[in-house]
Amino acid sequence: MAHLSRLPRPHHWRAGARKGGLILAAVSALALTACAIPNDDGSWTLAGEDGGRIFQPPTAAAIVDGVYPSRAALAGAREITLSADSALPGPPSAVIAMAPSVMADETPVASGLLKGLPVLLKDNIETRDMPTTAGSLALADNAPGRDAPLVVRLRDAGAIILGKTNLSEWANIRSSESISGWSAVGGQTRNPYAPERTPCGSSSGSAAAVAIGLAPVAIGTETDGSITCPAAVNGVVGFKPTVGLVSRTHIVPISHSQDTAGPMAVTVEDAAIVLTVIAGSDPADPATVEADARKVDYRAALDANSLRGARIGVMRFLLPSYSAETRAEFERALAALRAAGAEVVEIEQGPADLRAIGGWELTVLLTELKHDLNAYLASTDPTQVKTRTLADVIAFNAAEPRETVLFGQDLFERAQATGGLNDHAYVEARANSLQAAGPDGIDRMMTEHRVVALIAPTTSRAWTNDPKDEDEMQGSASRLAAVAGYPHLTVPMGFDRGMPVGLSFIGGKWDDARILSLGHAYEQATRERRPPPLP
Repeated sequence: MAHLSRLPRPHHWRAGARKGGLILAAVSALALTACAIPNDDGSWTLAGEDGGRIFQPPTAAAIVDGVYPSRAALAGAREITLSADSALPGPPSAVIAMAPSVMADETPVASGLLKGLPVLLKDNIETRDMPTTAGSLALADNAPGRDAPLVVRLRDAGAIILGKTNLSEWANIRSSESISGWSAVGGQTRNPYAPERTPCGSSSGSAAAVAIGLAPVAIGTETDGSITCPAAVNGVVGFKPTVGLVSRTHIVPISHSQDTAGPMAVTVEDAAIVLTVIAGSDPADPATVEADARKVDYRAALDANSLRGARIGVMRFLLPSYSAETRAEFERALAALRAAGAEVVEIEQGPADLRAIGGWELTVLLTELKHDLNAYLASTDPTQVKTRTLADVIAFNAAEPRETVLFGQDLFERAQATGGLNDHAYVEARANSLQAAGPDGIDRMMTEHRVVALIAPTTSRAWTNDPKDEDEMQGSASRLAAVAGYPHLTVPMGFDRGMPVGLSFIGGKWDDARILSLGHAYEQATRERRPPPLP
């Protein structure tokens, strides 16, 4: 994420607009024929000759444990997904495409660890049966017929890929003035708690879809804040794993140093269930060489008593940038942590290079974007994707008014001007940022204060979608974990003026299981999530 003070609109990579593309049009046309009606408790009334039946979206745990029939879960998810935009004022526009087998109602009953669990994927993750657009018209026909390795793992475990979710176009890396949740293909994803407010980005559709019950679990991607921010402001759980725990192959990239996919769900347990399946080594992704040795059964590692006796570090130095309401909710969360047996340790001083990290990070991301995106585009089918390089994409956008109707592409242009992975400025920026965020940042704070995790509010309440007003993002906990490549979990913490806010748990490299367990213990002790009050 670029240094927040330098951006007029908060900018999360992987963190009223028009809708474009045949994919979305097909979903919208079917939505008009569906009849699910939302209720204010998070349930939906599904159509039927007897006046309808109530569908309460199940958890992933209920499905995989056999408590809730997977076929019923899939049928309900299909009907409410097709109904969502037509049934709700300020349509969420969370789903950008649905799988052909789901559209045709021809999905076979699945077996395996995930036992027919419906899963939505962010539309920068490739599947063999749907195009992968990253929200851009330049990739509208990008259908190379291959599953990303994490999708292979989901299917092999019995998950049903329900469809693709909207996102901030190109995962929010195109422009310093981009609007979170907007893409030329999918239009504007809206926050279900207040449609005029941001869903954050770039995994906006994944978060909004889980929040309103379109699927028990969705997969997002993050380079800096793009799982955790959308999850927090949409009132769900989001987990960014250690970089290298989950394969990035066949995911439209930004940065091989910071990119990762991760689960977004209603509960930490559901996120842990899915992470257990998608984690693992991939020969095509060198960053994952240790993943098989490091992964565990993340659900089995959850302990509702894990806060008892745990020393938790409060990143107090971040707090001044948050809203007063979010700071008050955070103090309430600290009281809950103490009541659960945690020892809360105040950390007043952050890394010495905290301000410099943002500048170094931006140099890294722009340099790697040019290199990594060129490599990705070269792997696509040239008959489907005419833009073979970043320079081609820039030219495409300049010639396509639908792409630049709301904002430009200054970050793409800056990335195109970078000097490559051997450029001294890049090499120095990567070394400096990694050292400052990891060994001199998270690792130092955890060691000096003898804590097992660091916490802060994830961000404050969602700001408005209007780029011209003064309602801006306030506070962010994502940068250090993003740059270091360390795990970051957000769990619902409370509400800031009626909008959900999250509590972030951050740990050291490969501390994924412990961070999930601590977040699970907090979640079980507080149960702060409330579904959006759908009319």
